[in-house]
Amino acid sequence: MATDLHQARWKKGAWYAGLGALALLVLFPVYMTIVRALSQPRAYVQAGQPPWPVHPEWDVFTRAFTDGDLGRKFLVSAVVTVCIVGGQLITATLAAYAFTFLQFPFRRLLFFVFMATLMLPIEVTLIPNVQTIRSLGWLNSYPGLITPFLATAFGTFLLRQGFRGIPRDLLDASQLDGFGHLAFLRRVAIPVTRPVVASFGVIAFLTAWNQYTWPRAVVTEGRWETIQIGLRTVATQTIDRNNVGFAAALLAALPILLLLIFLQRQLVRGLTTGAVKG
Repeated sequence: MATDLHQARWKKGAWYAGLGALALLVLFPVYMTIVRALSQPRAYVQAGQPPWPVHPEWDVFTRAFTDGDLGRKFLVSAVVTVCIVGGQLITATLAAYAFTFLQFPFRRLLFFVFMATLMLPIEVTLIPNVQTIRSLGWLNSYPGLITPFLATAFGTFLLRQGFRGIPRDLLDASQLDGFGHLAFLRRVAIPVTRPVVASFGVIAFLTAWNQYTWPRAVVTEGRWETIQIGLRTVATQTIDRNNVGFAAALLAALPILLLLIFLQRQLVRGLTTGAVKG
């Protein structure tokens, strides 16, 4: 018995060591980005680019925020991201509920066509969408940045997988109690599948916050630039100031990091739930 306990401890220690090494491997690029941001660029290159800061410039993050006008760009990105996430949660939830609990002609065919849109990259629909936004006069505006992304097939698929885990008897019982579809959705379906909804919200946030191609296509004025476009502007500075670009990239990643830290459990649970439901 003592031998088994000893082997179990060794196995557990080996797992922790392996996971620790993997974590260090993943976090090393982030650490080096911090080093490059803090280091004075020319001094860092002359020192042979060591894995530690050289002549640290502690005010680099303040300079990146000010010189890159990141405050305005953060605001634009935040408004766009919140609106897209909210719109996708509403449309994906309603569509997923309809494909799961409602009976209507050609339901399976429509769902197949709906999912087929996942195979279309943004580059395929970019020109028609830009022409539509231009014809509506929505260039350099929040509607132009937000509207094409208010619905998503991926979100519908993920939430549908969660809703399929709800017994049909619950719907029948709720209808006997006088619940309509919206009441059942609000009081039963969403609370039961909350991890799936939360995980989709996180994914939608990451996707919307990191958009570059679409904002680049519909923004021609600096005051409407999102944070990702702003990073390109900061990164194209001279070599004497390239550490400012690294600092700006770290600032732009901060909201994502905080979101993942606080919602990582919901993200894992939601994706696992969505994966195992048939």
